[in-house]
Amino acid sequence: MARRDYEDDPAAPRANSLVPAASAVVTDEAGRVLLQRRVDNGTWALPGGALHIGESLPECAVRETREETGIDVEVVGIVGTYSNPRHVFAYDDGEVRQEFSICFLARPVGGELAVSDESTDVRWFDPADVDELPMVAGVRKRVNDWRSGAMPAIG
Repeated sequence: MARRDYEDDPAAPRANSLVPAASAVVTDEAGRVLLQRRVDNGTWALPGGALHIGESLPECAVRETREETGIDVEVVGIVGTYSNPRHVFAYDDGEVRQEFSICFLARPVGGELAVSDESTDVRWFDPADVDELPMVAGVRKRVNDWRSGAMPAIG
C-alpha cells in the first residue's frame, strides 16, 4: 500500500485516524544505526509500526524491528515522543493517519539482516552518512534527536 507523508503542509488531507505506533533507533557496538528502505515510499526509515492489541509500546518496537529488519533488539531508552497533529500519513486506501509515535533507543541482541515485505533494503549506516539518504522529515527528526543526545521537547 502506497503512503505519502505530509508535514506542516496546508494541502495535506485531513486526518481520519489515530493509531499508536513505535519505532526504534537501533545502534550497534560500532555506533552505526539500522535503517530500512521502505516499500511504500522508497525512503530510508527507522523500523517501526502500529501497536497491536495486547502489547506494550516497547514490545511493539521490538516486534516491528524483528519483522522489518531481521534483527532482534532490546529497548534501552527513549529517543522521544512524536504526536504532531500537522504530520499525517495518507495511504492509498483512504486512511489519513495523524502521527502518534514513541521512538525508542535499542541495541541488537541477535538475528541477521533481512528484508521483509515492507522493505527493499536493510543496512547499518555510519551516522555521518545518514544525511545524504532520502528520508521523510519525521524520520530525519528522530535520527537528529538521537544524534543530538538530548531528549526533544514533547510534541
